[in-house]
Amino acid sequence: MQTQLAPEFKDTPDGREAEAILRKCVHCGFCTATCPTYQLLGDELDGPRGRIYLMKQVLEGAVPTRKTQMHLDRCLTCRNCETTCPSGVQYGHLLDIGRKIVDAKVPRPASEKMLRWALKEGLPSPLFAPAMALGQLVRPLLPGALKAKVPARQNAGLTPARVHPRKVLVLEGCVQPAMSPNINSATARVFDAAGIQCVVAARAGCCGAVKFHLNDQDGGRVEMRANIDAWWPHIEAGVEGIVINASGCGVTVKEYGHILRDDPQYAARAQRVSALTRDISEWLPELAGKLKGRVQGSASRIAFHPPCTLQHGMQLRGGVEKFMGQLGFNVRTTGCEAHLCCGSAGTYSVLNPTLSYQLRDRKLDNLATTFGTEAPEQIVSANIGCITHLQGGTAIPVRHWVEVLDEALGRPAA
Repeated sequence: MQTQLAPEFKDTPDGREAEAILRKCVHCGFCTATCPTYQLLGDELDGPRGRIYLMKQVLEGAVPTRKTQMHLDRCLTCRNCETTCPSGVQYGHLLDIGRKIVDAKVPRPASEKMLRWALKEGLPSPLFAPAMALGQLVRPLLPGALKAKVPARQNAGLTPARVHPRKVLVLEGCVQPAMSPNINSATARVFDAAGIQCVVAARAGCCGAVKFHLNDQDGGRVEMRANIDAWWPHIEAGVEGIVINASGCGVTVKEYGHILRDDPQYAARAQRVSALTRDISEWLPELAGKLKGRVQGSASRIAFHPPCTLQHGMQLRGGVEKFMGQLGFNVRTTGCEAHLCCGSAGTYSVLNPTLSYQLRDRKLDNLATTFGTEAPEQIVSANIGCITHLQGGTAIPVRHWVEVLDEALGRPAA
Protein backbone atom coordinates (compact mmCIF):
# COMPACT_ATOMS: atom_id res chain seq x y z
CA MET A 1 0.00 0.00 0.00
CA GLN A 2 1.65 3.26 -1.14
CA THR A 3 1.84 5.90 1.57
CA GLN A 4 2.89 9.55 1.59
CA LEU A 5 3.36 10.59 5.21
CA ALA A 6 2.46 14.11 6.31
CA PRO A 7 5.47 16.23 7.33
CA GLU A 8 4.65 15.94 11.04
CA PHE A 9 5.06 12.16 10.90
CA LYS A 10 7.77 11.81 8.27
CA ASP A 11 11.16 10.79 9.70
CA THR A 12 9.73 10.12 13.19
CA PRO A 13 10.07 6.67 14.82
CA ASP A 14 6.28 6.15 14.76
CA GLY A 15 6.03 7.41 11.19
CA ARG A 16 8.78 5.14 9.91
CA GLU A 17 7.29 2.09 11.62
CA ALA A 18 3.75 2.90 10.44
CA GLU A 19 4.92 3.40 6.85
CA ALA A 20 6.77 0.07 6.84
CA ILE A 21 3.66 -1.72 8.14
CA LEU A 22 1.34 0.00 5.67
CA ARG A 23 3.59 -0.90 2.73
CA LYS A 24 3.14 -4.60 3.55
CA CYS A 25 -0.66 -4.40 3.27
CA VAL A 26 -2.06 -5.43 -0.13
CA HIS A 27 -5.66 -4.64 0.96
CA CYS A 28 -6.76 -8.18 0.07
CA GLY A 29 -9.47 -8.26 2.75
CA PHE A 30 -8.71 -11.75 4.08
CA CYS A 31 -8.48 -10.16 7.54
CA THR A 32 -12.07 -8.95 7.35
CA ALA A 33 -13.38 -12.52 7.33
CA THR A 34 -11.87 -13.28 10.74
CA CYS A 35 -12.53 -9.93 12.48
CA PRO A 36 -15.05 -10.28 15.34
CA THR A 37 -16.31 -6.70 15.19
CA TYR A 38 -16.83 -6.85 11.43
CA GLN A 39 -18.80 -10.06 11.87
CA LEU A 40 -21.07 -8.35 14.38
CA LEU A 41 -21.44 -4.96 12.70
CA GLY A 42 -20.84 -5.61 9.00
CA ASP A 43 -19.14 -2.22 8.58
CA GLU A 44 -15.91 -2.09 6.57
CA LEU A 45 -14.60 0.56 8.97
CA ASP A 46 -15.07 -1.90 11.84
CA GLY A 47 -12.71 -4.40 10.24
CA PRO A 48 -8.89 -4.32 9.99
CA ARG A 49 -8.75 -3.19 6.37
CA GLY A 50 -11.09 -0.27 7.01
CA ARG A 51 -9.22 0.77 10.15
CA ILE A 52 -5.94 0.59 8.24
CA TYR A 53 -7.38 3.01 5.65
CA LEU A 54 -8.50 5.36 8.44
CA MET A 55 -5.04 5.34 10.03
CA LYS A 56 -3.37 5.77 6.64
CA GLN A 57 -5.49 8.87 5.98
CA VAL A 58 -4.54 10.38 9.34
CA LEU A 59 -0.85 9.64 8.78
CA GLU A 60 -1.11 11.35 5.40
CA GLY A 61 -2.55 14.50 6.97
CA ALA A 62 -6.33 14.00 7.10
CA VAL A 63 -8.00 15.42 10.21
CA PRO A 64 -9.38 12.62 12.41
CA THR A 65 -12.85 12.88 13.92
CA ARG A 66 -14.78 11.29 16.73
CA LYS A 67 -15.99 8.77 14.16
CA THR A 68 -12.37 7.83 13.39
CA GLN A 69 -11.74 7.43 17.11
CA MET A 70 -14.87 5.32 17.58
CA HIS A 71 -13.89 2.82 14.88
CA LEU A 72 -10.39 2.46 16.36
CA ASP A 73 -11.85 2.13 19.87
CA ARG A 74 -14.11 -0.69 18.73
CA CYS A 75 -11.12 -2.84 17.77
CA LEU A 76 -10.55 -5.62 20.32
CA THR A 77 -6.82 -5.80 19.48
CA CYS A 78 -7.36 -9.56 19.25
CA ARG A 79 -4.85 -9.71 16.36
CA ASN A 80 -6.79 -12.47 14.65
CA CYS A 81 -6.16 -10.47 11.49
CA GLU A 82 -2.41 -10.97 11.94
CA THR A 83 -2.89 -14.73 11.97
CA THR A 84 -4.99 -14.49 8.81
CA CYS A 85 -2.87 -11.95 6.92
CA PRO A 86 -0.80 -13.53 4.09
CA SER A 87 1.51 -10.49 3.98
CA GLY A 88 2.55 -10.39 7.64
CA VAL A 89 1.05 -6.98 8.40
CA GLN A 90 1.72 -6.10 12.06
CA TYR A 91 -1.68 -4.59 12.60
CA GLY A 92 -1.38 -4.45 16.40
CA HIS A 93 1.68 -2.21 16.28
CA LEU A 94 0.01 0.04 13.69
CA LEU A 95 -3.09 0.33 15.87
CA ASP A 96 -1.00 1.43 18.86
CA ILE A 97 0.47 4.20 16.72
CA GLY A 98 -2.85 5.18 15.18
CA ARG A 99 -4.73 5.33 18.46
CA LYS A 100 -2.03 7.49 20.03
CA ILE A 101 -2.11 9.98 17.16
CA VAL A 102 -5.90 10.14 17.00
CA ASP A 103 -6.27 10.57 20.76
CA ALA A 104 -3.82 13.46 20.67
CA LYS A 105 -5.96 15.19 18.03
CA VAL A 106 -9.53 14.27 19.05
CA PRO A 107 -10.71 15.31 22.53
CA ARG A 108 -12.82 12.79 24.39
CA PRO A 109 -15.93 13.70 26.44
CA ALA A 110 -15.20 14.22 30.14
CA SER A 111 -17.10 11.09 31.22
CA GLU A 112 -15.15 8.94 28.78
CA LYS A 113 -11.84 10.42 29.86
CA MET A 114 -12.70 9.81 33.51
CA LEU A 115 -13.62 6.16 32.94
CA ARG A 116 -10.45 5.48 30.97
CA TRP A 117 -8.37 7.24 33.63
CA ALA A 118 -10.03 5.19 36.39
CA LEU A 119 -9.24 1.96 34.55
CA LYS A 120 -5.60 2.73 33.75
CA GLU A 121 -4.86 4.06 37.20
CA GLY A 122 -7.12 1.80 39.24
CA LEU A 123 -6.39 -1.67 37.87
CA PRO A 124 -2.59 -1.56 38.43
CA SER A 125 -2.99 0.30 41.75
CA PRO A 126 -2.18 -1.24 45.17
CA LEU A 127 -5.71 -0.15 46.12
CA PHE A 128 -7.23 -2.61 43.64
CA ALA A 129 -6.81 -5.59 46.00
CA PRO A 130 -8.65 -4.04 49.01
CA ALA A 131 -11.33 -2.69 46.66
CA MET A 132 -11.83 -6.18 45.20
CA ALA A 133 -11.94 -7.69 48.70
CA LEU A 134 -14.68 -5.22 49.64
CA GLY A 135 -16.58 -6.05 46.47
CA GLN A 136 -16.36 -9.76 47.24
CA LEU A 137 -17.64 -9.12 50.76
CA VAL A 138 -20.83 -7.48 49.47
CA ARG A 139 -21.01 -9.53 46.24
CA PRO A 140 -24.47 -11.02 46.96
CA LEU A 141 -25.89 -7.49 47.08
CA LEU A 142 -24.33 -6.27 43.83
CA PRO A 143 -26.37 -5.78 40.63
CA GLY A 144 -25.84 -8.47 38.01
CA ALA A 145 -23.57 -6.49 35.66
CA LEU A 146 -21.19 -5.53 38.48
CA LYS A 147 -21.42 -8.95 40.13
CA ALA A 148 -20.08 -10.50 36.91
CA LYS A 149 -16.91 -8.40 37.29
CA VAL A 150 -16.33 -9.51 40.90
CA PRO A 151 -15.47 -13.22 41.16
CA ALA A 152 -16.29 -15.09 44.35
CA ARG A 153 -13.49 -15.06 46.90
CA GLN A 154 -10.94 -17.81 46.24
CA ASN A 155 -8.60 -19.62 48.61
CA ALA A 156 -5.13 -19.62 47.05
CA GLY A 157 -3.87 -22.67 48.92
CA LEU A 158 -0.27 -23.07 50.06
CA THR A 159 2.74 -21.74 48.21
CA PRO A 160 5.71 -24.17 48.14
CA ALA A 161 8.56 -23.42 50.51
CA ARG A 162 11.12 -25.78 48.97
CA VAL A 163 14.26 -24.40 47.37
CA HIS A 164 15.44 -25.83 44.04
CA PRO A 165 18.63 -25.23 42.05
CA ARG A 166 16.50 -24.45 39.01
CA LYS A 167 14.66 -21.14 39.29
CA VAL A 168 12.26 -19.13 37.15
CA LEU A 169 10.76 -15.69 37.65
CA VAL A 170 6.97 -15.43 37.74
CA LEU A 171 4.98 -12.26 37.09
CA GLU A 172 2.04 -12.26 39.50
CA GLY A 173 0.19 -9.52 37.60
CA CYS A 174 -1.85 -6.60 38.87
CA VAL A 175 -5.43 -7.94 39.07
CA GLN A 176 -4.85 -11.71 39.17
CA PRO A 177 -3.65 -11.94 42.80
CA ALA A 178 -6.84 -10.23 43.98
CA MET A 179 -9.31 -11.88 41.61
CA SER A 180 -7.95 -15.44 41.24
CA PRO A 181 -4.97 -15.93 43.57
CA ASN A 182 -5.01 -19.70 43.13
CA ILE A 183 -3.66 -19.34 39.59
CA ASN A 184 -0.32 -18.05 40.87
CA SER A 185 -0.03 -20.51 43.74
CA ALA A 186 -1.07 -23.41 41.47
CA THR A 187 1.66 -22.36 39.05
CA ALA A 188 4.22 -22.44 41.86
CA ARG A 189 3.03 -25.87 43.04
CA VAL A 190 3.14 -27.41 39.56
CA PHE A 191 6.66 -26.11 38.93
CA ASP A 192 7.73 -27.23 42.42
CA ALA A 193 6.50 -30.74 41.63
CA ALA A 194 8.74 -30.64 38.54
CA GLY A 195 11.76 -29.52 40.60
CA ILE A 196 11.69 -25.87 39.58
CA GLN A 197 11.34 -22.99 42.02
CA CYS A 198 9.14 -20.01 41.16
CA VAL A 199 10.58 -16.69 42.30
CA VAL A 200 8.59 -13.46 42.57
CA ALA A 201 10.50 -10.18 42.36
CA ALA A 202 9.04 -7.98 45.09
CA ARG A 203 9.09 -4.76 43.06
CA ALA A 204 7.60 -6.18 39.87
CA GLY A 205 4.06 -5.00 39.14
CA CYS A 206 1.72 -4.48 36.20
CA CYS A 207 3.18 -5.55 32.87
CA GLY A 208 2.23 -2.15 31.43
CA ALA A 209 -0.45 -3.40 29.04
CA VAL A 210 -3.38 -1.63 30.68
CA LYS A 211 -1.91 1.86 30.41
CA PHE A 212 -0.19 1.24 27.09
CA HIS A 213 -3.38 0.12 25.36
CA LEU A 214 -5.41 2.94 26.88
CA ASN A 215 -3.03 5.36 25.14
CA ASP A 216 -0.98 6.23 28.21
CA GLN A 217 2.01 4.75 26.45
CA ASP A 218 4.51 6.71 28.52
CA GLY A 219 2.89 5.40 31.71
CA GLY A 220 3.02 1.88 30.35
CA ARG A 221 6.72 2.23 29.58
CA VAL A 222 7.36 3.39 33.14
CA GLU A 223 5.84 0.14 34.43
CA MET A 224 7.83 -1.89 31.91
CA ARG A 225 11.10 -0.29 33.00
CA ALA A 226 10.20 -0.91 36.66
CA ASN A 227 9.71 -4.61 35.94
CA ILE A 228 13.02 -4.83 34.10
CA ASP A 229 14.75 -3.20 37.07
CA ALA A 230 13.04 -5.62 39.47
CA TRP A 231 13.92 -8.69 37.40
CA TRP A 232 17.43 -7.78 36.37
CA PRO A 233 19.28 -8.93 39.53
CA HIS A 234 17.57 -12.33 39.23
CA ILE A 235 18.41 -12.53 35.54
CA GLU A 236 22.06 -11.78 36.32
CA ALA A 237 21.90 -14.48 39.00
CA GLY A 238 20.92 -17.02 36.35
CA VAL A 239 17.15 -17.64 36.41
CA GLU A 240 16.14 -19.86 33.50
CA GLY A 241 13.31 -17.71 32.29
CA ILE A 242 10.28 -15.56 33.05
CA VAL A 243 7.03 -17.52 33.30
CA ILE A 244 3.79 -15.72 32.50
CA ASN A 245 0.51 -17.43 33.38
CA ALA A 246 -1.73 -14.67 31.98
CA SER A 247 -1.40 -14.58 28.21
CA GLY A 248 -2.47 -10.93 28.10
CA CYS A 249 0.61 -10.07 30.13
CA GLY A 250 2.78 -12.54 28.25
CA VAL A 251 2.24 -11.01 24.83
CA THR A 252 3.15 -7.59 26.25
CA VAL A 253 6.30 -8.70 28.07
CA LYS A 254 7.42 -10.53 24.94
CA GLU A 255 7.19 -7.17 23.17
CA TYR A 256 9.24 -5.17 25.71
CA GLY A 257 12.16 -5.37 23.31
CA HIS A 258 10.10 -3.81 20.54
CA ILE A 259 8.38 -1.19 22.68
CA LEU A 260 11.62 -0.02 24.34
CA ARG A 261 13.84 -0.44 21.27
CA ASP A 262 14.61 3.32 21.11
CA ASP A 263 15.40 3.64 24.84
CA PRO A 264 19.21 3.83 25.08
CA GLN A 265 19.21 2.80 28.74
CA TYR A 266 16.74 -0.10 28.52
CA ALA A 267 16.77 -1.37 24.94
CA ALA A 268 19.32 -4.16 25.44
CA ARG A 269 17.86 -5.31 28.75
CA ALA A 270 14.33 -5.20 27.33
CA GLN A 271 15.44 -7.47 24.48
CA ARG A 272 16.91 -9.87 27.02
CA VAL A 273 13.71 -9.89 29.08
CA SER A 274 11.61 -10.57 25.99
CA ALA A 275 13.92 -13.42 24.97
CA LEU A 276 13.57 -15.03 28.42
CA THR A 277 9.77 -14.70 28.57
CA ARG A 278 7.63 -17.75 27.91
CA ASP A 279 3.96 -18.38 28.41
CA ILE A 280 3.39 -21.15 30.92
CA SER A 281 2.04 -23.38 28.12
CA GLU A 282 5.49 -23.27 26.51
CA TRP A 283 6.77 -25.11 29.60
CA LEU A 284 4.18 -27.88 29.21
CA PRO A 285 6.39 -30.23 27.12
CA GLU A 286 8.93 -30.33 29.95
CA LEU A 287 6.33 -30.32 32.73
CA ALA A 288 4.38 -33.14 31.10
CA GLY A 289 7.53 -35.23 30.78
CA LYS A 290 8.42 -34.76 34.44
CA LEU A 291 4.92 -35.18 35.84
CA LYS A 292 3.68 -38.08 33.75
CA GLY A 293 2.76 -40.96 36.03
CA ARG A 294 2.24 -38.60 38.99
CA VAL A 295 -0.88 -36.94 37.60
CA GLN A 296 -4.30 -38.40 38.23
CA GLY A 297 -5.86 -37.45 34.90
CA SER A 298 -9.59 -37.19 34.52
CA ALA A 299 -12.20 -38.09 31.91
CA SER A 300 -14.09 -34.95 32.90
CA ARG A 301 -15.12 -33.02 29.80
CA ILE A 302 -12.93 -29.91 29.69
CA ALA A 303 -13.46 -27.29 26.98
CA PHE A 304 -10.43 -25.10 26.30
CA HIS A 305 -10.84 -21.49 25.20
CA PRO A 306 -7.48 -20.28 23.80
CA PRO A 307 -7.22 -16.52 24.46
CA CYS A 308 -6.47 -14.27 21.50
CA THR A 309 -3.27 -13.15 23.17
CA LEU A 310 -2.13 -16.79 23.21
CA GLN A 311 -3.18 -17.98 19.75
CA HIS A 312 -2.82 -14.73 17.79
CA GLY A 313 -0.58 -12.45 19.85
CA MET A 314 2.02 -15.13 20.68
CA GLN A 315 1.06 -17.56 17.88
CA LEU A 316 0.85 -20.46 20.35
CA ARG A 317 -1.76 -23.02 19.38
CA GLY A 318 -2.43 -26.65 20.25
CA GLY A 319 0.04 -27.04 23.11
CA VAL A 320 -2.38 -27.03 26.03
CA GLU A 321 -4.71 -29.59 24.45
CA LYS A 322 -1.85 -31.84 23.31
CA PHE A 323 0.13 -32.06 26.53
CA MET A 324 -2.82 -32.01 28.92
CA GLY A 325 -4.16 -34.87 26.80
CA GLN A 326 -0.88 -36.74 27.23
CA LEU A 327 -1.31 -36.34 30.99
CA GLY A 328 -4.73 -38.00 30.86
CA PHE A 329 -7.13 -35.07 30.62
CA ASN A 330 -10.05 -34.93 28.24
CA VAL A 331 -9.36 -31.42 26.91
CA ARG A 332 -10.78 -30.21 23.62
CA THR A 333 -11.03 -26.96 21.73
CA THR A 334 -14.40 -26.26 20.17
CA GLY A 335 -14.60 -26.93 16.46
CA CYS A 336 -16.69 -23.79 15.92
CA GLU A 337 -15.07 -20.34 15.91
CA ALA A 338 -12.25 -21.24 18.30
CA HIS A 339 -10.23 -18.48 16.64
CA LEU A 340 -12.67 -15.73 17.62
CA CYS A 341 -12.35 -13.42 20.63
CA CYS A 342 -14.54 -13.94 23.71
CA GLY A 343 -14.99 -10.16 24.04
CA SER A 344 -12.96 -9.64 27.21
CA ALA A 345 -9.95 -7.95 25.58
CA GLY A 346 -8.52 -6.24 28.65
CA THR A 347 -10.71 -3.24 29.47
CA TYR A 348 -12.90 -3.70 26.37
CA SER A 349 -15.76 -5.29 28.30
CA VAL A 350 -16.05 -2.10 30.37
CA LEU A 351 -15.58 0.37 27.51
CA ASN A 352 -17.64 -1.49 24.89
CA PRO A 353 -20.01 -3.71 26.89
CA THR A 354 -22.64 -4.28 24.19
CA LEU A 355 -20.21 -5.77 21.67
CA SER A 356 -18.26 -7.52 24.43
CA TYR A 357 -21.26 -9.39 25.82
CA GLN A 358 -22.47 -10.36 22.33
CA LEU A 359 -19.08 -11.96 21.71
CA ARG A 360 -19.06 -13.61 25.15
CA ASP A 361 -22.46 -15.23 24.65
CA ARG A 362 -21.47 -16.35 21.16
CA LYS A 363 -18.28 -17.88 22.56
CA LEU A 364 -20.14 -19.68 25.36
CA ASP A 365 -22.67 -21.09 22.86
CA ASN A 366 -19.80 -22.48 20.80
CA LEU A 367 -17.98 -23.88 23.84
CA ALA A 368 -21.19 -25.68 24.82
CA THR A 369 -20.90 -27.74 21.59
CA THR A 370 -17.29 -28.84 22.19
CA PHE A 371 -18.40 -32.35 23.19
CA GLY A 372 -21.39 -32.56 20.89
CA THR A 373 -24.67 -32.91 22.76
CA GLU A 374 -22.95 -33.19 26.16
CA ALA A 375 -22.09 -29.93 27.88
CA PRO A 376 -18.51 -29.49 29.13
CA GLU A 377 -18.06 -30.00 32.85
CA GLN A 378 -15.38 -27.33 33.02
CA ILE A 379 -14.10 -24.53 30.79
CA VAL A 380 -10.42 -23.68 31.00
CA SER A 381 -8.50 -20.79 29.55
CA ALA A 382 -5.12 -19.10 29.95
CA ASN A 383 -5.87 -15.48 30.78
CA ILE A 384 -7.49 -13.92 33.82
CA GLY A 385 -9.56 -11.52 31.71
CA CYS A 386 -11.10 -14.29 29.60
CA ILE A 387 -11.72 -16.45 32.68
CA THR A 388 -13.57 -13.72 34.58
CA HIS A 389 -15.50 -12.56 31.51
CA LEU A 390 -16.68 -16.05 30.55
CA GLN A 391 -17.57 -16.99 34.12
CA GLY A 392 -19.91 -14.00 34.26
CA GLY A 393 -22.09 -15.64 31.61
CA THR A 394 -22.21 -19.30 32.65
CA ALA A 395 -22.74 -21.58 35.64
CA ILE A 396 -20.08 -23.97 34.32
CA PRO A 397 -16.82 -23.46 36.29
CA VAL A 398 -14.25 -21.47 34.30
CA ARG A 399 -10.63 -21.82 35.45
CA HIS A 400 -7.03 -21.64 34.35
CA TRP A 401 -5.80 -24.97 33.00
CA VAL A 402 -2.87 -24.91 35.46
CA GLU A 403 -5.36 -25.11 38.34
CA VAL A 404 -6.74 -28.34 36.89
CA LEU A 405 -3.23 -29.76 36.55
CA ASP A 406 -2.37 -28.69 40.10
CA GLU A 407 -5.42 -30.47 41.56
CA ALA A 408 -4.56 -33.63 39.66
CA LEU A 409 -1.20 -33.74 41.41
CA GLY A 410 -3.06 -34.52 44.60
CA ARG A 411 -2.68 -31.02 46.05
CA PRO A 412 -5.42 -29.70 48.32
CA ALA A 413 -8.11 -28.00 46.25
CA ALA A 414 -8.27 -24.25 46.70
